[in-house]
Amino acid sequence: MMAVTSACKDGGSKVQLDNGKYVRYTPEQVEALERLYHECPKPSSLRRQQLIRECPILSNIEPKQIKVWFQNRRCREKQRKEASRLQAVNRKLTAMNKLLMEENDRLQKQVSQLVYENSFFRQQSQNATLATTDNSCESVVTSGQPHLTPQRPPRDASPAGLLSIAEETLTEFLSKATGTAVEWVQMPGMKPGPDSIGIIAISHGCTGIASRACGLVGLEPTRVAEILKDRPSWFRDCRAVDILNAMSTGNGGTIELLYMQLYAPTTLAPARDFWLLRYTSVMEDGSLVVCERSLNNTQNGPSMPPVQHFVRAEMLPSGYLIRPCEGGGSIIHIVDHIDLEPWSVPEVIRPLYESSTLLAQKTTMAALRQLRQISHEVSQPTVTGWGRRPAALRALSQRLSKGFNEAVNGFTDEGWSMLDSDGIDDVTVLVNSSPSKLTGVNFHYTNGFSSVSNAVLCAKASMLLQNVPPAILLRFLREHRSEWADSGIDAYSAAAIKASPCSVPVSRAGNFGGQVILPLAHTIEHEEFMEVIRLENIGHYREDMIMPADIFLLQLCSGVDENAIGTCAELIFAPIDASFSDDAPLLPSGFRIIPLDSKVDSSSPNRTLDLASTLEVGPSGNRIAGECSRHSGSAKSVMTIAFQFAFEMHLQENVAAMARQYVRSIISSVQRVALALSPSHLGSHPGLRPPPGTPEAQTLARWICQSYRFFLGVELLKPVSEGSESILKTLWHHSDALMCCSLKPLPVFTFANQAGLDMLETTLVALQDITLEKIFDDNGRKTLFSELPQIMQQGFACLQGGICLSSMGRPVSYERAVAWKVLNEEENAHCICFMFVNWSFV
Repeated sequence: MMAVTSACKDGGSKVQLDNGKYVRYTPEQVEALERLYHECPKPSSLRRQQLIRECPILSNIEPKQIKVWFQNRRCREKQRKEASRLQAVNRKLTAMNKLLMEENDRLQKQVSQLVYENSFFRQQSQNATLATTDNSCESVVTSGQPHLTPQRPPRDASPAGLLSIAEETLTEFLSKATGTAVEWVQMPGMKPGPDSIGIIAISHGCTGIASRACGLVGLEPTRVAEILKDRPSWFRDCRAVDILNAMSTGNGGTIELLYMQLYAPTTLAPARDFWLLRYTSVMEDGSLVVCERSLNNTQNGPSMPPVQHFVRAEMLPSGYLIRPCEGGGSIIHIVDHIDLEPWSVPEVIRPLYESSTLLAQKTTMAALRQLRQISHEVSQPTVTGWGRRPAALRALSQRLSKGFNEAVNGFTDEGWSMLDSDGIDDVTVLVNSSPSKLTGVNFHYTNGFSSVSNAVLCAKASMLLQNVPPAILLRFLREHRSEWADSGIDAYSAAAIKASPCSVPVSRAGNFGGQVILPLAHTIEHEEFMEVIRLENIGHYREDMIMPADIFLLQLCSGVDENAIGTCAELIFAPIDASFSDDAPLLPSGFRIIPLDSKVDSSSPNRTLDLASTLEVGPSGNRIAGECSRHSGSAKSVMTIAFQFAFEMHLQENVAAMARQYVRSIISSVQRVALALSPSHLGSHPGLRPPPGTPEAQTLARWICQSYRFFLGVELLKPVSEGSESILKTLWHHSDALMCCSLKPLPVFTFANQAGLDMLETTLVALQDITLEKIFDDNGRKTLFSELPQIMQQGFACLQGGICLSSMGRPVSYERAVAWKVLNEEENAHCICFMFVNWSFV
């Protein structure tokens, strides 16, 4: 049989055979093969024979020759893609190298300046020493004179005066972007490289707070400037930017007078606003510059008086330097330098307004991410989950963030009014009945039920968290909704079904009937993603009947990366119509956690979510506590909670009472979870079991294995090295589900290994709330109660296979189960351990 070899470097019009000869193809045959290749790049043998029959022009070519042609074509396609990728990487490395060389040059200038200043101050110190030793009256009087800073006279706001301010702003901005006007230090945890978002730096010892970024984006300078000027489209904290006046300059530039409002990040502080001058110009080398500064101390020109509920902040010369890059794209320098007037906020949250790191994360890096995201969408247009294009998903995420910010701030000009307190000021309640807020807020569910409302109520609160990494807490809230959404009122039913005389939400006591996470989209290079949550079979009363309904939530999650320094973590969600149209009304609710300090060890390894997840026990015996201690820099953070409810206006008092009760229950649940996640409280709180890795868990693991060997005569685990830590680690990773129950009239679970937690769909924090009888059906409960006396008397029992239920209500089948009595050191019964073999969800 003739062997055929491929020739990847061949042009495609000939195929090399084993005798060194080539089979040549006509242009028509190559065209036909190319067309077939685009339809099916890797046809099977039957498909190749079918192609020959369907395409007469290929009838004189053998199937093996066709096979080799397709092999060569796939090889060339792979080489082409790899070459294109390497060229893109090379361009990026070249641009990055240029940036690094410029940064190195700036640092050298900064070093030279610091050496000069050090010499100057040393000389001044020596002179001051000599002056203090001089006993003459003239010397004493002279040395006591204070240093006065001359006050800058009011600026002229005429066109010529504004141009003078603009040129001065440009000079000061460039001195920050590429010079030494600000002492920049590399932002902790941000290392430049080909895969990094850019070179990120924060200020050290300057007025206000400042951050700077240098990066490469695959967009032309004019497009970059257009995107960055539209600040509300990418800066989530920006409420609005109004251009009040614009004028052209003689050098081809543009001066604009802007009024900008920023949302407050928490309920504990007022919002900020700015009165700005923006100057756009083109430099001699072709670079595009957009720079801004606050307009203070001007005369004879337009001004912006103070606005109620806003604190006027100051923007120092900031902006964007955009240079065209060889081979396409742009090299961009971003500087953000502001003074947020931290005196106007409570001292406990003042670090939020004094953190250059937070400014870099929320503003400077957000601009770079937006540019890179749009560049990625332009180069690789795709359709993501649920048929949405990336631009549409970005718009949805922006609407979610904006709606949540509106709820947190509750501006009166949007129709919000505050309700009187119920005597406890921990939760603030606002009501909005403006028509614009309610347009289209009517939902239809999978059971056909719909509802109408004419008002929106928002219940919000802020709380201080101690020693809890925001990313860990947020991931827990996202993945374990029943931990905080299972109180007396079901918020999702309340928000989506809406109270009415014959439609009252009811509690599901933590049993939603199922939470299904449907991935929707991910943004690139940033731990932010959107998803759709389906809460199955949520019950509500309607006409004296409990009716199930599947409720859909659009959810946005960000800040789940533990190694991102100073990142704000958010979980925002809103009920949506099952059809999920792009213009669907959104009433966002959720959580925002902002660290109040950011001295985090960025080298700390990632942790998994569950409180029992770390069971790779180290020498310390508790990796959770160890890793939480490495996050000690984020010792404090502020969490803001805001929930919105659509309702009928005549039920305002009832809904307000429900909302207060629900948010307070959420606060209580969050405090309980935060307490369990805090290393300083592990094992000290009554009712919270210490996680595996502690001596208590190690001792229990040893008792479980010893009792299994005593009652059943065989080893539970394969031989492991001596030591409780090794036994615990092996027990934790055991493939079968192991669970321990207390010896009480109503047994509750006290411990489970990873397989057990997976089977119950819970965590160690919530495990204590699950009773033994709750996981069995009627037949299982009868069998269990009949076997319990045997277990206590004989020490063990073998149970036949059956069905049990997870904490989410999902049926779980198991092949068989073994139960045995666990004895302590005094040989007294400590608990009962169950092992479910070969379990799986039905």
